[in-house]
Amino acid sequence: MPVGFYRKQENSTLAFTIIQGGMGVGVSGWPLARAVSQLGQLGVVSGTGLAVMLSRRLGRGDPGGHIRRALAKFPVPAMAQRILDRYYVAGGKGSDEAFTPVTMPRIELPLPFLELTVVANFVEVWLAKEGHDGVVGINYLEKMQIPTLPQLLGSMLAGVDYILMGAGIPRSIPGILDAFAAGKAAEMRFDVEDARPDDHFTCRLDPTQVLGMTPNLARPKFLAIVASVVLAMTLARKSNGRVDGFVVEGPTAGGHNAPPRGPLKLSELGEPVYGQRDDVDLAAMRELGLPFWLAGGFAEPGRLKEALAAGAQGIQVGTVFAFCAESSVTEELKRQVLGLSRSGTAVVFTDPQASPTGFPFKVSRLEGTLSEPQTYEQRTRTCDIGGLRRLYRREDGTVGYRCPAEPVEQYVAKGGNEADTLGRKCLCNALFANIGLGQPLEDGQHELALVTAGDDVVRLSRLLKDGRETYTARDVVEYLLGG
Repeated sequence: MPVGFYRKQENSTLAFTIIQGGMGVGVSGWPLARAVSQLGQLGVVSGTGLAVMLSRRLGRGDPGGHIRRALAKFPVPAMAQRILDRYYVAGGKGSDEAFTPVTMPRIELPLPFLELTVVANFVEVWLAKEGHDGVVGINYLEKMQIPTLPQLLGSMLAGVDYILMGAGIPRSIPGILDAFAAGKAAEMRFDVEDARPDDHFTCRLDPTQVLGMTPNLARPKFLAIVASVVLAMTLARKSNGRVDGFVVEGPTAGGHNAPPRGPLKLSELGEPVYGQRDDVDLAAMRELGLPFWLAGGFAEPGRLKEALAAGAQGIQVGTVFAFCAESSVTEELKRQVLGLSRSGTAVVFTDPQASPTGFPFKVSRLEGTLSEPQTYEQRTRTCDIGGLRRLYRREDGTVGYRCPAEPVEQYVAKGGNEADTLGRKCLCNALFANIGLGQPLEDGQHELALVTAGDDVVRLSRLLKDGRETYTARDVVEYLLGG
């Protein structure tokens, strides 16, 4: 059955035991998710930054024609054509030519940003599902609230099977999925710093108004990514709709980690210290009666068996997929990471300051990236993507936008505390550089990468069999299911 606008489907019966983690920006793009899905597991595309990523890939000339193939299936041809007209460059921009800027997220959802976001999410999911009957999910961050409504609409238009979301408390997501599946408008309330009790900052999106027709959409299953039983219980009991399961993520996972419970303490190396209070009570998880997968340090065959024995449905694995052949990380970065793993010198640092979100963030220490203090200090601060900007209430009651990684004087002028800017890194630009889509700069350089990986990175070399320099998603799945 072709994947399309009116596809009505039955969701998975939870036959999969492995969830391939959704790693952004674009690391777990459609080629990786598609490969994992075809192997009978849950392939997951990252929903982070898809609007900008689509615009930049079109600016590079859409090698292979994949984006244009998906755009031809978008249900509103005029909208797809507007995206092509605005961003597509036949033959691609030169390596030193700046990408066409994308409107930064605002709660008013400017029309160009709205359309690009809907289309981009459709394209990524459509490509991941093309040509097979496996299940595909998409991962979003609760911390990035502004694009959530158009993101969900776009992925549902492509028939996404699972929505996964963490980095916050996504209680409103199940109700939004219900509304869109019923062809109704949905509303989302935003978290705004310094907001007063009587303030209500919201965004409303009506699929019929956006598309010019009422779509017939299947309701995907919703998996919340949590780090505690308390949060899982809150979501199961107080969400505005059905939660279908959980991914229980520990602090050894890559990307953002939940902060330790209680006062923040740092080790001698400067990393957050996690203790027994951060261990998840699996017996209590079982009592919730919903399927769950364990994540963080489970990329070993024995650990999958351990998770199943503990009552989990299976495991979520990210890092071992992040550096396989199908991931979108640049070949140079893969080569560096795999080389360090092979030599036993790979280092991962849980940085309590790097992320503008305030959450601890796993950083791989690699030469020529922002993980080097001197390299970080030499970068000129800028904020031209704005994905992690925080919303705050101005004195006049309107909403402002600020990011601790933007130029310090700008952040302070917006009422921010200068101390919050120390060590903050522009993840937006760095993560695009990880996949070869870093913005060219005026001096002929490009924005530099900042690679994130979980503690499993030290064991990646186990997948390099028979002297090979690379490994595939199939190698990962067979490794995890074997032994």
